[in-house]
Amino acid sequence: MCGIVGLIGFKGSESLLEKMATLQGHRGPDNEAKWVKDDVAFAHQRLSIIDVSERANQPMSKNGLVIIFNGEIYNYKELRDDLLGQHVTFDTNSDTEVVLELFRKLGAESLNLLNGMFSFCIYDEKSGESFLARDHFGIKPLFYTLIDNNFAFASELKALCALPNFNKTINKGSLVKVMNYLWLPGNETMFDGCFKLPPATYMTISKDKKSRLYEYWQLNETSSIGSLSESVEAVDREFTASVRRHMVADVPVGAFLSGGLDSSLISVLAASHTKELATFTVATSAQDKRIEQMPADEKYAKKLAEEHGFSHNEIIINADIVENLPKIVRILDEPIGDPAALNTFLICEAARKKGIKVLLSGMGADEMFLGYRRQKATFYAQRYKLLPPFVQKLIYKFVQTIPVKIFGRGFRFSRWSKKFISFSNLPVHEAYRMSYSYYSIKEIKQLLKPNFHSFIKEMINDHQNIFESKFCNDLGNQMCNTDLNMFMNGLNLTYTDRASMAASVEVRVPFIDRNVVETAMSIPSKFKLKGGESKFVLKKMAEKYLSKTFIYRSKASFGAPIRSWISNDLMSLVDDLLSPVSLARRGIFEVDFVREMIENDRNGKEDNAYQIYQLLTIELWFREFVDK
Repeated sequence: MCGIVGLIGFKGSESLLEKMATLQGHRGPDNEAKWVKDDVAFAHQRLSIIDVSERANQPMSKNGLVIIFNGEIYNYKELRDDLLGQHVTFDTNSDTEVVLELFRKLGAESLNLLNGMFSFCIYDEKSGESFLARDHFGIKPLFYTLIDNNFAFASELKALCALPNFNKTINKGSLVKVMNYLWLPGNETMFDGCFKLPPATYMTISKDKKSRLYEYWQLNETSSIGSLSESVEAVDREFTASVRRHMVADVPVGAFLSGGLDSSLISVLAASHTKELATFTVATSAQDKRIEQMPADEKYAKKLAEEHGFSHNEIIINADIVENLPKIVRILDEPIGDPAALNTFLICEAARKKGIKVLLSGMGADEMFLGYRRQKATFYAQRYKLLPPFVQKLIYKFVQTIPVKIFGRGFRFSRWSKKFISFSNLPVHEAYRMSYSYYSIKEIKQLLKPNFHSFIKEMINDHQNIFESKFCNDLGNQMCNTDLNMFMNGLNLTYTDRASMAASVEVRVPFIDRNVVETAMSIPSKFKLKGGESKFVLKKMAEKYLSKTFIYRSKASFGAPIRSWISNDLMSLVDDLLSPVSLARRGIFEVDFVREMIENDRNGKEDNAYQIYQLLTIELWFREFVDK
């Protein structure tokens, strides 16, 4: 895992390169180097995981090709053996050199042979052409922009922002989306003219700096597995193989452990491939648990660790972290309003202090196996529509009267009920979008100034196009596919990469493996949600490895006690950053609507904690990325 920076055509590129590389130096503290020739300049920050020797440092130049690579290729040994059989010689034992030589042989066709996570650039000194690629699911980031016909790319947005004449005009469509979802889907950024290379895509840049994008892979729309037993067997086979592949490293590998199904399953499987597995979990204070109704993850994590002999570590998350809110905003590059990034950063920071460079994460299982409450709620909403109108009206009136908080104590049932009735009568594609939107169309218009309103329709259309693109005969897999393309990519992978790399730790995601994803998406959703049990097929597979205590415990979110913080420790920051004067000066939000939203949250009438946290985040983001 590393950081890469590239400049094509810039004058004074070497000094610019050093400045950009410094801004993302946390991605690779083990080595930093650059390669410059004419108007092409590359820099690389290395976090050494495979072949930790100096000979594997980058940029790597060999026989006319130069590569800078970020990521890991888990099947690199098999690919290397194949190339050796074709009389290819190697100077290192690294996966980077395997990528280089495979590209030399096959060009873009090599990408579908790679099992792993990656973003990289290969420059051909003879033709002057550059080739950029990003992995199948966008696990590793790659930002790019064009300035005065000069091309620049980097692993983090903050590096590009340091370029002279970088366009800091806000992309209004992106701002609408980031307020609605609290994260940014798609391949645009918060700035006009700056983009993310899409997943499963490569780009060619000719010597005269003309660029073209090509998609090299798509998820097939199949439902080829016909029975539950076949599904369980297929998931077992592919996932256990994926965990084994993800253990490939020349340094110790640890794991996130919440005590829930996904992380517990990964930890138990991973432990069979290492002498001692270090595991890490976060815990919350008693007060935060009372207000937020936070799950007791630490209890289950500790129990599993004791049963299996893990070297377990518990990190207490408390309100002291809010003092570092500006730091977290800077780390994330984008104004992400999900506080789970705090957990990731704290865990990775603790792991690094204990000498662990690599952690396994259970991310991706909920997306492809119907593990989210909103997915189940969308199914239930289709049944709710069949109720007589007078019954629906009675339910609506009852739910509207329930407070979300009394005497500082939050009520989860009330929050969920109010959310459910807000989308239950909508068409299914709208219902699913609203299930993880934080504003109705009416509310987001009330929140934003009129010059943003025309971009709301674009947001709706973008979501509908993804939702209706595949699996239209299977609602469950429609939702899974939408989450793989939007939620997983735009939120979970984004904050995980930035937060973990800020602590110089690599996070690997065994569920987000091409073989696992293709298998999961070939399973009918009737085996994923069965008898009201979410992730049913995965749970049946897990019974081979875990006790039912961990498999069938209540769903726990990987989050922070944000409602508690908004009600207490963050209150003064809210009043400062979101004061009428501050809001008016920013000129984006309607002051009266924001203040009413804050007041309704404080008096327990509404649950607006996440919206308020996002407003704090975006104000801090503007101060860091725009005002400076």
